[in-house]
Amino acid sequence: MTLFAVVGLYLVLGALAGTMAGLFGIGGGLIIVPVLIFSFDLQGVSTDVAAHLAVGTSLATIVFTSISSIRSHHLHGAVRWEIFRPMMAGIVLGAVLGAWTASMISGEALELVIGVFVILVALKMLFGANPKPGRDVPGSIGLGGAGAGIGWASAIFGIGGGTLTVPFLSWCNVRMQQAVGTSAACGLPIAVAGALANIGTGWQNPDLPELSAGFIYLPAFVGIVLTSVLFARVGANLAHRLDAVLLKKIFAIFLIVVGIRFLF
Repeated sequence: MTLFAVVGLYLVLGALAGTMAGLFGIGGGLIIVPVLIFSFDLQGVSTDVAAHLAVGTSLATIVFTSISSIRSHHLHGAVRWEIFRPMMAGIVLGAVLGAWTASMISGEALELVIGVFVILVALKMLFGANPKPGRDVPGSIGLGGAGAGIGWASAIFGIGGGTLTVPFLSWCNVRMQQAVGTSAACGLPIAVAGALANIGTGWQNPDLPELSAGFIYLPAFVGIVLTSVLFARVGANLAHRLDAVLLKKIFAIFLIVVGIRFLF
């Protein structure tokens, strides 16, 4: 594939990821990582680094998309900064450890882990399995520990953490709008720490394709960032016009198919 065709592919992927994220209220990483892995296979990227490259690139794009999301939620007073601050230290530590953990896993094993995670998320969406409010917001130590776990897992899967942070905060009796807004704020340190760690862990890896900065593939990064933020608004508008429940179930089935593809 020529460089022009590659960039065009990632512009389309960014538009798709942004639209799906706005439509279904999920982080774009859940879409970006599987599609990047498939596209890297088509480009002939080594299977030893394809999954790692997809995870690192996804986290790098989330840095930019999360800034726009944080601003929007903050203007609506939906970010609980008193919760975010103690979580942030744990998030940064967990994201760095998560990127290091991912770098120690083989490419095939990482694809397997991502496939299982995608299927679990799809089943959660399909059956609406969300934890019921059962406790109060923990203290600083508890929030820091939760942030570390969320950051660690998010850096492994290449997501902004909303899939994990929103259920946790909802379980802690945080209103859904505030849980989503605070989760958006948590996505920024996850993405920054995870992206920087992936640059470091992947630096000078001999299997990387040209135009890579560690485990970040620059053509994909640029293409996705250029279109994902714009099309997230398109998805949000569509969400108000279409049957969101039916669409979410259809999308969950699609994710199950994607996850099975990774497993087999």
